[in-house]
Amino acid sequence: MPSVAVKVYSVFFKFMLKHRLQSHIQSSLDDDNTFGVTTRPEESVAAANPSFTDGIATKDIHIDPFTSLSVRIFLPETCLAASDSDSQSQSRARNKASVTSSDSSGSFSSAHISLHRRNSYGPSTSSKPAANLAEQIRRSSYGGSNDAESLNSKQETGSYRGYSPSLDNNKRSCRKLPVMLQFHGGGFVAGSKDSSANDFFCRRIAKLCDVIVIAVGYRLAPENRYPAAFDDGVKVLHWLAKQANLAECGKSLLSKRGGGSDIQRSDINRHIVDAFGASMVEPWLAAHGDPTRCVLLGVSCGANIADYVARKAVEAGNLLDPVKVVAQVLMYPFFIGSVPTRSEIKLANSYFYDKAMCILAWKLFLSEEEFSLDHPAANPLIPGREPPLKYMPPMLTVVAEHDWMRDRAIAYSEELRKVNVDAPVLEYKDAVHEFATLDMLLRTPQAQACAEDIAIWVKKYISLRGHEFSY
Repeated sequence: MPSVAVKVYSVFFKFMLKHRLQSHIQSSLDDDNTFGVTTRPEESVAAANPSFTDGIATKDIHIDPFTSLSVRIFLPETCLAASDSDSQSQSRARNKASVTSSDSSGSFSSAHISLHRRNSYGPSTSSKPAANLAEQIRRSSYGGSNDAESLNSKQETGSYRGYSPSLDNNKRSCRKLPVMLQFHGGGFVAGSKDSSANDFFCRRIAKLCDVIVIAVGYRLAPENRYPAAFDDGVKVLHWLAKQANLAECGKSLLSKRGGGSDIQRSDINRHIVDAFGASMVEPWLAAHGDPTRCVLLGVSCGANIADYVARKAVEAGNLLDPVKVVAQVLMYPFFIGSVPTRSEIKLANSYFYDKAMCILAWKLFLSEEEFSLDHPAANPLIPGREPPLKYMPPMLTVVAEHDWMRDRAIAYSEELRKVNVDAPVLEYKDAVHEFATLDMLLRTPQAQACAEDIAIWVKKYISLRGHEFSY
């Protein structure tokens, strides 16, 4: 059973959540302004830091001029590598050590963590973290030279002081990493990409998986009802494809020799980039992102968004080139249905998010005309959903023993396995909904173990050929 502290906090959490949902209902009745709301004033947020702090650099980008859609990019310092051969050896060493490595939350022994897993991939081995080659060869986290006067002058003038990579295809500074789109939880009505809890979780995943995490700040209900959040998820996927194509265009121009000065080529590049669209090339993604290895990760209601985005990616096919969704991770998805499962009956009053509270959230998300517990956004098991399940990417599902939504998520995975899609389920004993992402529970050994298990599975699909992760 969950600890006494968890039980007490659950009671307080439910009381506050109910109050917030009721206030959201009243505000939606009083205010007709539907411009995108992506965060709530009562939520604690973490500021972005574009220099490598604790091994991760972050920045916020507003990607849609017509809505408040924005993303936060989490760039791990491992993107800085001395050479291809060095980065390959470093990747192999990091893969061996990542399962038992610790993050900023503290360190846990492998023996301790293994006690909190229900499903294990086998015994873990303790090893020392690989040496940080990036630190040895990094010019500067400020994107300039190592010259102290140059760095100080930038600070004094107030110019950009975050990491700024070179886009000249320099192999010493442009190691490519997979890209993971992350969708936060909150019942479609709360949560944000830059909340303290989500920032902590994304940093942990970026380190363990060795990926660039893009946390999506989708619009919240009831100000923005279905399909606003789902459309935002698809829009970010298309934005990622656009960024990759713009970066490739700029790279091809930079590679041309002769025919004018560097300034002239830069001007030509800028004009062509502008001709392709309003958004400029994002340098972190251009230098270090590999969109051909894209993973979707959703938390709670974010898992519903991830599942929808995966379906749209399958339908789009080559139209999303070079973006390829190779896998998705659904963490305790926010599924429901009119015909209750066993867990929906037995655990209806479970911790943190009980069934009555979640139905209220669905009423805030779906319009009155569309409201149904068998809505395609709510129930993945209704017949006729497109595309056919056999075309879906591999999917890892994380569920908690004391979560009333668990059985429907497990049933969805079973349907995928029937058509030969790799869709394992990780179930965690004595765990509650959002046990690995809720602010109070983020630093528990079980939350750390869950993140490591996710990293092990994800690396099967993002590792480069010849360097697969073995477990």
